[in-house]
Amino acid sequence: MKLLNRGTLSDHAFARKRRRLFTAAAGLGALAALTMPAARATSNDGRGTGKKVAMVVQLDGPAITVDQKIAAHLGARGYNVRMLDQARPPEAVGDADLVLISSTVSSKQVASGWRYLAKPLLTWENDLLDDFAMTGKRHDVDFGEAEKERYLWLVNAPHPIAAGLPAGVTNVYGKQAAMSWGKPGLGATIIATLYGQPEKAAIFAYEKGATMDYESLAPARRVMFFLNNDTFGNLSAAGSSLFDAAVEWAAADTSRRS
Repeated sequence: MKLLNRGTLSDHAFARKRRRLFTAAAGLGALAALTMPAARATSNDGRGTGKKVAMVVQLDGPAITVDQKIAAHLGARGYNVRMLDQARPPEAVGDADLVLISSTVSSKQVASGWRYLAKPLLTWENDLLDDFAMTGKRHDVDFGEAEKERYLWLVNAPHPIAAGLPAGVTNVYGKQAAMSWGKPGLGATIIATLYGQPEKAAIFAYEKGATMDYESLAPARRVMFFLNNDTFGNLSAAGSSLFDAAVEWAAADTSRRS
């Protein structure tokens, strides 16, 4: 702001000019007050809208830092994330809007009962898919892990979990890494398969009430995602978009009943 030279102005002119400068400064201050909150809001896209997420992990496991990165990522998107140890029972999720079960858990140490939980659930632990009635029981036949993959084949581009990506080959990893897969029941919606292996679904979902395996009905939305223990940081931009879209779709199950 230019300083006034009192010596070149009459008292009346000086006062009038000073009032104009203060008025302009006040206007700029008000504008800043209006725009600054919006600028701060851009660091959080708000898609989580404060929804509560219970994330089941192995709290004392070797890959806890990966789970913490996922939790931080979701927190930046507006979700309130609380971590639970794998041994906790399903009731421990309390009033959570969504449950995530990481592949860092030891499947044999995970408490029973998650299959019947009437809350949306997303997992990337293929060893639990049969326990959740999301696939059959045969390892490496109904569910499993592919060691070195980088691409998926999007087969259901119109679905919200496809994140607006076009149908066809999609590069979801920065470099080759392990991917989980499953063969879901007839009531599932398959979003993507491993590239060149159409019988292995990498992303699939059940709507509430859809028929899963063993003629079980999904008590709320269920989603399987292809991540492995330490591959979240290896996701490409497209892979990250798919993950965010899967979480958002699952969390949007407003029809659930606790």
